[in-house]
This record gives sequence, structure tokens and C-alpha cells, in this order.
Amino acid sequence: MQFLVYILAYPLLWLISILPFRIFYWLSDFVYFIIYHIIGYRKKVVRENLAMTLPHLNDAERKEIEKKFYKHMCDMFLETIKTMSISPEEMEKRFQVTNIELVQDYAKKGKSVILVASHYASYEWLLTTNPKLGFQGIAIYKRIANRYFDKLIREIRSKYNTELIETRQAIPTMAQNQREGKLSLYGLASDQSPKLDRIFHSMKFMGIEVPVHTGAEMLAKKYDLSVIMVKVKKVKRGYYEATFLTIADNPNDFENFEITEKYLKEVEKQIYECPEYYLWTHKRWKHKVE
Repeated sequence: MQFLVYILAYPLLWLISILPFRIFYWLSDFVYFIIYHIIGYRKKVVRENLAMTLPHLNDAERKEIEKKFYKHMCDMFLETIKTMSISPEEMEKRFQVTNIELVQDYAKKGKSVILVASHYASYEWLLTTNPKLGFQGIAIYKRIANRYFDKLIREIRSKYNTELIETRQAIPTMAQNQREGKLSLYGLASDQSPKLDRIFHSMKFMGIEVPVHTGAEMLAKKYDLSVIMVKVKKVKRGYYEATFLTIADNPNDFENFEITEKYLKEVEKQIYECPEYYLWTHKRWKHKVE
């Protein structure tokens, strides 16, 4: 059944990927209408999240953010499909980095790093920057249940020479690369709610006390990896700009959880600036501390 679903869906995905951008975004507008106005995908979750985290806004203001978010989410979903066929030259125009030299300097110094990112703006197109970084890029991701679509996502995400590994492979991979002296950049999203058996710290995030992911900090300290954050900004429809920010040069100089809190405070700044580009469909605050 998994294979049948895949072979039926793949030709459609490919056709979507080769559409001219004007028609491509018309399609995204149509998908938005279906997802938001007809299906109402996770609308209750989105509204609860916005009400909890942006109580200073009135209902009309939050409703406007809600609509903008769904439009952006549909764009981003289709832009992931667009990666199947988009040329490197076109991608270069649409996803630019303001300070690539910050990461390249770590490579020149022979220092491996952890790159943390949030589910904000275009975290999928971020992988296209890998060839410029001076590292072997390794993205840590969660496997998709359908193995054929998982293979497709791996192919899309590795198009720019990024190596993908599952979460359970992170520690063995880092340990082996350290033994072999292999210079690497490990990328992971680190702003969602952790599993209950992986809770080690909580803090106020968007004004609400919640458990937070601490894995990036723990790995950085264990393997002496500098921690860099990337902030992605949506300039206009189909165009993004990424900026790197050093969170911790020497992670073992920081108190426990200080790196995690510093990173999430930067994520907060992003969200407050333009909340419509955060992934509000996730149940980020489901384990809030009362």
C-alpha cells in the first residue's frame, strides 16, 4: 500500500515542482483555500497557540496572523516540492545568506559545529546553503513512516550534498567523526516540545513555562562543538534571507542549560517580530508547567 500511494503521488509532485513560479503560487493559494477554509487543518491548535502566546493582541489581530500563517505554510510545503527540480542558480537568487563567512571561519579553524534552527520561515530551503559552508553538512531528522516518501524526502534534502541521519544515529555519528577527525556541521531543529522521557529542563518560552529540548547543548558539551544559530527571514513570497549567529564558541564555559535558553530567547525575538512565519500547527505548549 505504501508503494501504491507513492507511485500515484510522485508524478503529481514532479509536475508541481516544474510549474513556473507564477502558476506555482496560484496553486499554493488554491491549496490554502482548501486547507484553511474547507478542511480547517489543525485550526483549533493554531488558535490556542496564538491565544496563549500573544495575549496582548486582540482577536482580530490574531485572526490576521492565523490567515497569514496558513498561506505561508502552504507556500513552504510546496516550496519543498519545488526543490525536486529547481536549478541551483534559481535557488541562489531565492535563498541568500548575509554572513556565510561566520560559518566558514569555523571550518578554517578546524572546529566542528552544531547548527540549531527553529521551525520558522523556510527551514527546508536552508539545506541548500550546505555547499558554501566549508563543512560536511549532516542534518538530523525524524524518519517518515512511509519508507518510499522517506526516501524521496532524503533525496530532496540531500540534493545539495547534505547527509541525513536519524535522531538515534546522532551520537554514534558524532563519536565516530570525532575519533576520525572529520570536520562536520550538524544541523537540527531544536524548538519543539521534547518527549516526556527526555525532559531535563523547563523555561519560559513565549511567556509560558514549558519543557525544552536540551539535546543540542548536551551534544555540544560532550563533543566540544561550537553552537551556531541560523535565523531565516522571509523577504517576500518565494524569497528568503539567512543570517548566522554564534550562540557558544566554547560550550563547556557555559552553565547547564544556559546555551539552550540563549538560543530560545533568539527564537522568541523572531516570532514576536513576524509571528505568521512560525509553525503554529505543532502542539509546542502541550506540556506547559502549571
